[in-house]
Amino acid sequence: MNNAMLLKASGLSKSYPGVQALDAVDFDLNRGEVHALVGENGAGKSTFIEILAGSIRPDKGKIVVEKTPYDFLDPVKSIELGIQTVHQENRLVDGLSIAENIYLYNLHTNQAGFFSRRDCLRSSRELLQSLRIELPPHREIGKLSPVEKKLVSVAKAFSRKAQILILDEPTASLDAQGTDILFQIIREHTRKGLSVIYISHNLGEVFDIADRITVLKDGKKINTHRIKNISEDALVMEMIGRSVSSLYHKDKTADEFENDDQYLSVEHYSRQGAVDDVSFTVKKGKIFGIGGMVGSGRTELARLLFGLDKKDSGTLMYCGKEITPQSPDDAVRQGVGFLTEDRKTSGLVLKRPIFENISLVELGKKMQVFINLLFEKNQTGEMSRKLNIVTPSVNQLVRNLSGGNQQKVVLAKWMFANADILIFDEPTVGIDVGAKAEIYHLMYELAGNGKIIIMISSDMPELIAVSDLVGIMRAGRLVSVLENEAISEENILKYCLGFDERNV
Repeated sequence: MNNAMLLKASGLSKSYPGVQALDAVDFDLNRGEVHALVGENGAGKSTFIEILAGSIRPDKGKIVVEKTPYDFLDPVKSIELGIQTVHQENRLVDGLSIAENIYLYNLHTNQAGFFSRRDCLRSSRELLQSLRIELPPHREIGKLSPVEKKLVSVAKAFSRKAQILILDEPTASLDAQGTDILFQIIREHTRKGLSVIYISHNLGEVFDIADRITVLKDGKKINTHRIKNISEDALVMEMIGRSVSSLYHKDKTADEFENDDQYLSVEHYSRQGAVDDVSFTVKKGKIFGIGGMVGSGRTELARLLFGLDKKDSGTLMYCGKEITPQSPDDAVRQGVGFLTEDRKTSGLVLKRPIFENISLVELGKKMQVFINLLFEKNQTGEMSRKLNIVTPSVNQLVRNLSGGNQQKVVLAKWMFANADILIFDEPTVGIDVGAKAEIYHLMYELAGNGKIIIMISSDMPELIAVSDLVGIMRAGRLVSVLENEAISEENILKYCLGFDERNV
């Protein structure tokens, strides 16, 4: 295979009022390689790939594709050159079928010029089979899981001739099986000459799939390495200026509650087809992690605990008092908070300012006729500063914040409402390594103040390092609770995959 350079970007710069998003960045991509692009939120990764996709015009610089130079690309030219982008957020139409979404901008027509559903279904079936994606092309997008939608987005990118595939956080909504399918697709097609620009905050998968890696920080290129020539610790040092071990440095928490008999008791929670008789207890000041494969019932359990879904059975006791929520409103009044996995659709009001998002739950609890805006802004501003939310003002719209700062706003909302029990569902998905460390520190601080935290996570190092106890869900059941030295990657995988039932 010819490994000649396919794309070269030289001196790309882009500024906005008060912000230098990209500052003279150089980047090159060889034919048939996976070149990862990493950096904290705000490092310039999104600006860079949008320039390549033709959505943003650079202020300065050159882009060379197959030896032809361009001052800038527009979306049509980018697609014409074979540059296809799979964005972090799926850009699919829920009311249309898989086949119609795949060929939405290139619909099949018959001799009379009308849309041919039969040809569209046939072509999409062949494409999905070639990518080993087992989905029926006639199924409606709105009925798919997040994992299936992501795989359709990947298939859509392959529906046109692609020689450069840009993947932006492609595994954020994928389970282990979906990630394996994606990596098989990448490896198979890079062997055939496809080139991939791979953006991810998951450094483990970057080291698994990438050939080279480029680090951006504050809009500048820091370095490019062959993946075999750099360690994860050295990479994190370049990205954030401190070692990877510092991300999981656990603060001393909850000693003063060690002999306290105050705890949360989850008793016999069930919902047919989702959760099967789950019970566990968590003491004040402790972090109870929940592991398991996607589909094991983890999120379904969290939704039951918060009163979002109707349960068949189950009682929630806190400090000897029953607080079983019958609805989310009831949960809020009982001091239960839920930080959902999809913060943008169910955790935040993106088109409203920070201060309104932070005060939303507390104001809902009080149901006041009049609101003191000055008091609200002062109080939420103090919370914003405490959590180090990076923003010029609490009047800033939440949609303009980075992923890490958006997650801090969600956490600030529940802290402002003084929730005693906090359920975190995948708290650091799509968040850079620096913001992760801040989220962990805030969780430790909350536990140290006597809060009870239930944390669902698919990130193994996170689950092991952050949790005091780890419960493992499988097929809707809580199959084991690990503590102390028993909390290990080997044990978590054993119970997640069911090896415990075969090796007892």
